[in-house]
Amino acid sequence: MYTYLKRTAQAAGVSSNAEETDVAAIVKGVIGNIRSGGDAAVREYSAKFDNWSPVSFKLSQNEIDAAIARVPAQTISDIKTVQENVRRFALAQRASLKDFEVELSPGVHLGQKNIPIQAVGAYIPGGRYALLASAHMTIVTAKAAGVPHVIACTPPIKGEIPDATVAAMYLAGADEIFILGGVQAITAMAVGTETISKVDFIAGPGNAFVAEAKRQLFGEIGIDLPAGPTEVLIIADEKADYVTVATDLLSQAEHGLDTPAVLITTCHKLGQDVIAEVERQLVHLPTAALASVSWSRLGEVIIVETLHAAYKLADDYASEHVQILTENPREALEKMKSYGALFLGEKTCVSYGDKCIGTNHVLPTKGAAKFTGGLWVGKYLKTVTYQEVTSDTATVELGKLCGRAARVERFEGHARSGDLRVRKFAGDNN
Repeated sequence: MYTYLKRTAQAAGVSSNAEETDVAAIVKGVIGNIRSGGDAAVREYSAKFDNWSPVSFKLSQNEIDAAIARVPAQTISDIKTVQENVRRFALAQRASLKDFEVELSPGVHLGQKNIPIQAVGAYIPGGRYALLASAHMTIVTAKAAGVPHVIACTPPIKGEIPDATVAAMYLAGADEIFILGGVQAITAMAVGTETISKVDFIAGPGNAFVAEAKRQLFGEIGIDLPAGPTEVLIIADEKADYVTVATDLLSQAEHGLDTPAVLITTCHKLGQDVIAEVERQLVHLPTAALASVSWSRLGEVIIVETLHAAYKLADDYASEHVQILTENPREALEKMKSYGALFLGEKTCVSYGDKCIGTNHVLPTKGAAKFTGGLWVGKYLKTVTYQEVTSDTATVELGKLCGRAARVERFEGHARSGDLRVRKFAGDNN
């Protein structure tokens, strides 16, 4: 059993007056026009949506060098430090994935190889914020996987080249950098144009239009995972600090107007204190215009009787980020099954994962954590198998088995393929 101290506006019966936008239809139209119109259509949409129509969307080396030169030295140093954290963790993931070959029976060799995708598109969002951390997560991880060619796209910010993001993209190892955003960037990379090469896979977060473009183009290219607005869920007991809980909820609510921020706690007083503290902090938070809307519409505070109930309820949410502020935070590693990433204890916070600690911040949202994890080295690899039979005896036995199995399913062609090998390699024993 659980009770709400605060519910979402929708659950409380408050309707939104926001005008509905048919995102899917808009995206479908843009994709179709770029598919037929190529660079000219890309330029048209970039001018329309971003007021951006340079001679070339691709940055030259001189333009990249100039952008990096405009970035403060401390920022460059910090980018390199964060990217090294991401790289080290990604390389550890890569080392855990082994190619192998086994001799299943005498003369029957089966193997597995992990082959990097050959061309990847990385999308680094811009617009409201320069999310240069997404360059670390998408590009550094791709390069750690061994991807030979990465095209990176990011939109202009207020009609300007986002210098720090360009620096992050370049230092991460991007082979080509385009100042191009939105559906037009995703589509151009997915289908190819006169100046932008087609990729095989696209990774990176984005707004509803970017997410929908990836969804519609999936199958033609691979994508990292379905993505939606950022989510945070905190599990806290009576030992938790209400100021920390409130601060960490708002740290994610400032992402936009549609960020669910949920507290599940065993302590009624803590829940009340957190609600009051959130309102107090919103008075002075520079990003309150965004965070207050998310908190008002999508914030929840839920009281449960036990931590066991908290873990179970949190698994039902399958939130992108789950922060554990309890006396024994590592207990969640055993108890919980559905989350994008866990953040254990007060010394850890979701913002570390977003910006600097080294794990990937491209994570499943909208319940997708029930069936997938986030972006990692393995997403950039194709795990393939191979087979070789070197023994006459082995291929004869397999041929007989194949013939019987195929004829049960009425696949006579398959059966004859096995029969042929029986005849060729059985010798006098046929």
